[in-house]
Amino acid sequence: MELAPYSVLMSVYYKEKPEYLREALHSMLSQTVPPSEILLVQDGPLTPELERVLDEEEALNPGVFARVPLERNMGLGNALRIGVEKCRYELIARMDTDDIACPARCEKQLRAFAQDPGLDICGTMIDEFEQSPDKVVSRRVLPCTHEEILAFSKKRNPFNHMTVMFKKSAVLAAGNYQEVNLIEDYYLWVRMLLRGAKTCNLPESLVYARVGAGMMERRGGLSYWKKIAAGRNKIRRTGYIGWGTYLQILAVQFVFCIVPVSLREKLYHTFLRK
Repeated sequence: MELAPYSVLMSVYYKEKPEYLREALHSMLSQTVPPSEILLVQDGPLTPELERVLDEEEALNPGVFARVPLERNMGLGNALRIGVEKCRYELIARMDTDDIACPARCEKQLRAFAQDPGLDICGTMIDEFEQSPDKVVSRRVLPCTHEEILAFSKKRNPFNHMTVMFKKSAVLAAGNYQEVNLIEDYYLWVRMLLRGAKTCNLPESLVYARVGAGMMERRGGLSYWKKIAAGRNKIRRTGYIGWGTYLQILAVQFVFCIVPVSLREKLYHTFLRK
């Protein structure tokens, strides 16, 4: 079975760690079906250390890297919107600059697209780690079939963003990424689903996702909840969910945000992870 060429889309900004970026790049360069292009959107000026990593990797892999420098930090949604437009290939694999892809990740997704020409988005599960991918602390398991994804997406994000491979044409037809704080990806999936995009998740973890020690602190507080509320309201305004679902989601999120960090972490691992 002939597999299509594909782009890898990543966005990097100055706060990221050079060693994590190098690990992420190596994991994509080492795919069993290597990418034809790795497009890196530099979301504002980078540190000399990050620039050095990109320069070194580009020199070692001539013809693979494409870099899109932005004059200022524009946020993830804007950076990815520009990146999608610049990618050369129809199939685009998203990847974060601090995670690690399993070697066969992209090959398995490419085979899913080859077997189903109508497929528009294909994600996978993730294994989360703090220090080393050998020591997994949690797993985010999501529904696999299109019908299950449709039902799940009414209340929660149905894809692990750093795992998705999608069709550029389907993303552009839905209006591409937009800057919606915290849920750029979720807002895009909803608009794609509304247009009839066909979706799936592969039933295995194909990306190791790095979770920092301060993640639970960042996901709490009134200001965080207000950002969630604003983003969810944009989803409500598409007509994808009604007022009842919207208010129910906000109530649950409010409790999650105001409880002590220790309890928030327990709730997180009990109800949102395996």
